[in-house]
Amino acid sequence: MDVPREAARIEKELRAQADPVRSESERRYLKSDFAHIGVPMGPLRKIAVSALRTKPGRADLLALAEALWTTTESGRPVHETRMAAIEILVRRVALLEPDDLAFAERLVRDSASWVYVDHLAEKVVGGLVLRDPESAAVLDRWVGDPDFWIRRTAMLALLAGVRAGAPDLARISAYGDALIGEREFFIRKALGWVLRELTKKGHADWVRDWVAARTGTISGVAIREAVRHLPPADAERLLAAYKAR
Repeated sequence: MDVPREAARIEKELRAQADPVRSESERRYLKSDFAHIGVPMGPLRKIAVSALRTKPGRADLLALAEALWTTTESGRPVHETRMAAIEILVRRVALLEPDDLAFAERLVRDSASWVYVDHLAEKVVGGLVLRDPESAAVLDRWVGDPDFWIRRTAMLALLAGVRAGAPDLARISAYGDALIGEREFFIRKALGWVLRELTKKGHADWVRDWVAARTGTISGVAIREAVRHLPPADAERLLAAYKAR
């Protein structure tokens, strides 16, 4: 693959779909300082994955993701090319190796927004960890990282196992305990999100018991998400205990 040429083609095709009204609306919604072209996710995804028709190997995949991620306009990162970089990594996560968690970590640290972090966390980092469980040891380091986006990634990476029917309950519990006192909204939300999805996958009793033991410390954001799909009686009892603490 001619990586610079392919990255330029993707950017050109994205710009051909430019919608200035959408661009401004999206920039305001995301509170973004990046350059926005204004391309909906459907066309963006189609343009991005067209690069995969040539069946690139791991090296070309990473190089293309890097080229798209670092594309700039007037010195500012371009939102759509960053999303395209994530899309190609998600679609070919099977090509990635455990060592590529370092690459994913760099992208997360350079993200500063949930719109990039959440896809990288669950689909890229989570996909790698699900395939190679030993690499989850990296998440044990990340959950205590000073960067809250890295901490959020550690938690949300566990969603891949939850959705696949193979939840890492030990890590969910340990990370939950490590993060339960956080004041950062995005951390509280991540904990509640994982607990909510765990309930949907048939672990309602586990979630009920875990939350019941922590109604004195769990945040309102997290508990409201956690009980969303519990049986009504359980949800009401947990919320009452939380409010009465």
